[in-house]
Amino acid sequence: MPPAPDAPASTTAAGSTGNAPVAASARHLPEPADLQVLVLAGGLSYERDVSLRSGRRALDALRGAGIAAEVRDADAALLPYLEADPPDAVVIALHGATGEDGSLRGVLDLCGVPYVGCDARASRLAWDKPSAKSMLREAGIPTPDWVALPHDRFSELGAVAVLDRIASRLGLPLMVKPAQGGSGLGAAVVREAAALPAAMVGCFGYDSTALVERYIPGTGVAVSIVDLGEGPQALPAVEIVPRNGVYDYAARYTAGLTTWHAPARLDEPVAARVAETALAAYKALGLRDLSRVDLIVDADGNPHVLGANVSPGMTETSLLPLALQAADLKFGSVLTSLVMRAVTRSAA
Repeated sequence: MPPAPDAPASTTAAGSTGNAPVAASARHLPEPADLQVLVLAGGLSYERDVSLRSGRRALDALRGAGIAAEVRDADAALLPYLEADPPDAVVIALHGATGEDGSLRGVLDLCGVPYVGCDARASRLAWDKPSAKSMLREAGIPTPDWVALPHDRFSELGAVAVLDRIASRLGLPLMVKPAQGGSGLGAAVVREAAALPAAMVGCFGYDSTALVERYIPGTGVAVSIVDLGEGPQALPAVEIVPRNGVYDYAARYTAGLTTWHAPARLDEPVAARVAETALAAYKALGLRDLSRVDLIVDADGNPHVLGANVSPGMTETSLLPLALQAADLKFGSVLTSLVMRAVTRSAA
């Protein structure tokens, strides 16, 4: 398993640690007062509205920490702006393909503009769920069995025959979701074979490839991971309890449809395994600075990785702010440390 980029050999799981990790790393970084930071938010994906909300919260947190920051969309005016007045660093609050498929990060690399988060290669890997799951499986990290099915193959091979084989091979219930995408868009739990065709059609509305995986009942948790200069730290897991049993788009961003517990209601040994597994996934995928790993904990207390998000949400109902609060870390201080790391990394 490859080591985490820019991290020392040891990694830790963070609990209620106050702001010590931020202060410890900040001592060796330049003063933030003279920096100009650009927050990118919006984009043209299905998650534009969520991204705008994330961008606003990131902007407020940076300004609250004394950093000069502004927010801009990722549109045709971006490149001229970067050439005319390049910022010292970029915070990517774009969700969906624009912020997570690696292409924007590649453009920022071409422009020589440092940014918070993993590089383009790791972003592309994490964005494509089948590729990420293959990497996790190769690294010995548990992830539910799956099959990825492009729409063309689905049609060419015969929908009925393919779906019958999937149900026979993976068993019911199943989880159907876009191979690329986030925020639970196009995702559905299939408990009866008769419901599988409709779930596939709904999924293909958001992506040309469907990921169908074995549904593992259990406790859904999200582990946010930050690296403030002393190696990646797993923040306290956040337990997700959607009212309708499915953590879809509405459940994520509509007040009252989901209950969150931070930290998650897990026994200490299970919580430790969850943190260890999340950190292992972070390393295996080559992530950096900030990410979120989503897992399901089965009835025996075994965690299974569902995927990783390289541009986690920062809205009032997002999981990262809940994890930071549970770890007693200030959002603005964490973003400041990550910005300083990005600036220092580019100057090395």
